[in-house]
Amino acid sequence: MIDVHSHILPGIDDGSRNFDESLAILRGLAEQDVTDVILTPHYVADSTYVSPRSVNLKLYRMLQEKADEAGLRISLNLGNEIYIDRNISKLLKAKIISPLDDSNYILVELPMSGEYEDFEDILLSLKYEGWNVILAHPERYHSYHENYKKIYDLTEQGILLQCNLGSIIGQYGRRSKKIIKKLAKDKLIFCFGTDTHRVRDFSEISKARQKLLRYYTASELKELLETNPRMILNG
Repeated sequence: MIDVHSHILPGIDDGSRNFDESLAILRGLAEQDVTDVILTPHYVADSTYVSPRSVNLKLYRMLQEKADEAGLRISLNLGNEIYIDRNISKLLKAKIISPLDDSNYILVELPMSGEYEDFEDILLSLKYEGWNVILAHPERYHSYHENYKKIYDLTEQGILLQCNLGSIIGQYGRRSKKIIKKLAKDKLIFCFGTDTHRVRDFSEISKARQKLLRYYTASELKELLETNPRMILNG
């Protein structure tokens, strides 16, 4: 599996707090056959989560070096989980935030609750600028719990969906589980991620894979866990 969504860079958001914790997380992921991880620290303008690309690059290189020294067979790549904002395009051009592995794919997050009245305009304007926009964990947004058609309409306009593996086994609650099941049935998901923040029992990855085989053939699931994420890494 290639994990496209994680919070393993130490000390810059609500994820891993230090390198030891980061290595413990990576070890747990590697034991579940995760071969590649895209590091996607939060970038939320006007908050404490504004670590710039220059800092993230240094941490990423240090973490890869430490992972190699520890004998972990896992390849790291850099990106951001970017909170929706009208300045995303400017921030990307200024190299303050990162697309996924320097590709034209970007991971964008919406407010968990409530509406953001012009987020669709922002997402589509980014797409028209040439970015492949991936919406992070759509199954978790409260507004989509009330109106599933909003997600469908976004996919019809070319927005890609990244869902969290934990959602299918109820990690984020009953409503998120209901939405991800429908997304799986409707074949609207582009890829999966763990959205890992802390050391935990990563056997849930295996549990989620087994649950997803109710909705996908083995080859279809491989496409979502490996083939499509590899497209991101290959640019």
